[in-house]
Amino acid sequence: MDPEPRREQLLNAADRVVQREGPAASMNAIAAEAGITKPILYRHFGDRNGLIRALTERHTGGLLAAVRAALAEPLERRDRVEHVLDTYLAGIESRPQVYRLLTHPEPGDPSGAGNALAPALRQIAEEITRAVAGQVDLGADRELLAEVWGRAITGMVLAAGDWWLESRPCSRTRMVQALADLLWGRLAAAADLPTAALPAGPAPTPAPAAEFPDRPTG
Repeated sequence: MDPEPRREQLLNAADRVVQREGPAASMNAIAAEAGITKPILYRHFGDRNGLIRALTERHTGGLLAAVRAALAEPLERRDRVEHVLDTYLAGIESRPQVYRLLTHPEPGDPSGAGNALAPALRQIAEEITRAVAGQVDLGADRELLAEVWGRAITGMVLAAGDWWLESRPCSRTRMVQALADLLWGRLAAAADLPTAALPAGPAPTPAPAAEFPDRPTG
């Protein structure tokens, strides 16, 4: 087989095993899932750290692409806030064990997988910052406030989403509403920038579990 399709098949197998067994999934289990011998995995990824890095790149890229697309939806402001929140929560809900792999480092793990989501979160914060600065009239301090909001919103949603995924105190829909209500006060009070007018669109539908794509879409 061509190397790239074969590599994707092996990553799909690794994905399934991590979903079943968690971040500690072994190379033996992944090779068995793919129906190959372990040396073939090493041939494609070098070692377990290389495989984990490839898997985390796939999912962090997918999450970033999904959030970026949600931010670009031509929706009313409140609908867009809820749509972005729902997209993120749908992503972590769809693959909870992969999410744990990306955010909860294991003792002595040399792959750094437990911190793999950090670069994607920084990029999400930058995307939110650009969206706020380009669309919301926050006065003379618009750029500063947009930067503060971008970082704060990302950190808040990360912490709240982590807690929600572990404890499941409510449905995803209710969690989205709770987070949106918290964010909405200052956002509702600010006017749109003149260049930020967006056509009215239909209310967003809740993001399905598959909203977190396996690979970046753009």
